[in-house]
Amino acid sequence: MSSPIDPTATSAWQKLSDIHSTLSGKSGLLRSWFAEDPQRAERFTVDAADLHVDLSKNLLTNDVRDALIELAREVGLEDRRDAMLRGEKINVTENRAVLHTALRREKGDEVLVDGENVVPGVHEVLDSMSAFATKVRSGEWVGVTGKKIETIINIGIGGSDLGPVMVYEALKPYKQEGLECRFISNIDPTDAATKTAGLNPETTLVIVASKTFTTLETMTNARLVRQWLLSTLKEQGALENASEADAVTKHFVAVSTALDKVAEFGINPDNAFGFWDWVGGRYSVDSAIGLSLMIAFGPERFYEFLSGFRAIDEHFASTPLEQNVPVLMGMLNVWYVNFYKAHSHAVLPYSQYLHRFPAYLQQLTMESNGKGVRFDGTPVTCDTGEIFWGEPGTNGQHAFYQLIHQGTRLIPSDFIAFATPAHPLTDGETDVHALFLSNFFAQTAALAFGKTADEVRAEGTPEEIVPARVFTGDRPTTSIMAQELSPRVLGELIALYEHITFVEGVVWGIDSFDQWGVELGKKLALQIAPAVMGDSAALESQDSSTAALVTWYLSQRR
Repeated sequence: MSSPIDPTATSAWQKLSDIHSTLSGKSGLLRSWFAEDPQRAERFTVDAADLHVDLSKNLLTNDVRDALIELAREVGLEDRRDAMLRGEKINVTENRAVLHTALRREKGDEVLVDGENVVPGVHEVLDSMSAFATKVRSGEWVGVTGKKIETIINIGIGGSDLGPVMVYEALKPYKQEGLECRFISNIDPTDAATKTAGLNPETTLVIVASKTFTTLETMTNARLVRQWLLSTLKEQGALENASEADAVTKHFVAVSTALDKVAEFGINPDNAFGFWDWVGGRYSVDSAIGLSLMIAFGPERFYEFLSGFRAIDEHFASTPLEQNVPVLMGMLNVWYVNFYKAHSHAVLPYSQYLHRFPAYLQQLTMESNGKGVRFDGTPVTCDTGEIFWGEPGTNGQHAFYQLIHQGTRLIPSDFIAFATPAHPLTDGETDVHALFLSNFFAQTAALAFGKTADEVRAEGTPEEIVPARVFTGDRPTTSIMAQELSPRVLGELIALYEHITFVEGVVWGIDSFDQWGVELGKKLALQIAPAVMGDSAALESQDSSTAALVTWYLSQRR
């Protein structure tokens, strides 16, 4: 489509508005809906691949669901989805295809971009990654002094960091013994200093992940780590029989397509693994950006990871909208953002291994859908985007759940849990994982059904404090469960949220695949840097607030 369809002008939007007006101000909705319909949980529970998704504790009725699906069709969701999967250039501000789904297509598939099938190229890179990872894991690839690699340092930022960090933490039980990954992203020198501390450069391999090999933070950190590696090797006397160039060649590889700049840095271009402009950074963890993960977990596990993405891609592409999990979850988010004026969305994994998953989703969702203009350049016609946030398990219960339970703002929440724990520990006779998941089940029930004043009084509570102990309920949650947190299931979870994000963007008529808001601050930082370095002319050209702050900094710097 050449221009987006205004969702607020559709008949489905008006239906949703009317339904919301009917429901608004009523309390105990979920209590009454569950009481009236013993089959409600079954009717609103859907499966996608290995994910079991209970939507029944949402502010959802048949009429709401039907109107949301009607809205999805009226704004052309199916056509837009199919255009993306075909490789059409739906990222219009950058004139690019959007084909993160091609990263997990099987050999023999065909996806055309400008008349070229991109799938063979994807598998060429995967094969190269697999061969390299096998060499490192087996000890065939050694450092400049002949020692086996024990530590991988991944240097990147944004999607080149958040995805690998999250997946590494999530799948630690699958990591090869004797291999450790560390991740450097922040240009704060503390990051590089602390991540290299205590490491032996002779057994360290560095992956520099930057498509253009010009990213300020990544290249600054790459130079810092190169300096650390070379100076420490010299101090240890490890370069007596080798040159600095040899050391860089043996200890640095790249994820980049800028082979000239890779070579200029000192990395052998044969050890550069590429990806494409139709892969956005926040959608790239299953590309060569995942090289550290393939080394840590092995090619077989990485391919299992890809199979999870592919399973959800296939579900999203072929399942009728009425049972399509990413569509239903994405449309529910639209329902809450645009009709209940919900400004944030909590993601609450009951798995300590997923402790970085909310942070990963922050970039995926907020960089994608934090837009104020539609893909044709016209202003949006409704609210867009959500603030995604969260923490794992009972940690969050003892921190911010109070706001979700009794605050004045509606905060839709996704609860994620697994039937089988990675560590089946017991406390005496108590199964600790069962105790843990008791909290998972209890929280969604408490948020849905609350506690009435009469129930509080029945406990003998003094009348004057009854109001403080009332829970209104009707706080919407989605429960997502799987048998275990495996590489495949993690791929499914990531793909689920990728497609949820896409669904919301289509309804709002925005380009979810550019990120121009990220660029302005980066550009200004380069302009201000001379002033921070002491250039008086550059300082004078700044606005009065910035100039004053820089002046104070210069006066206090030691």
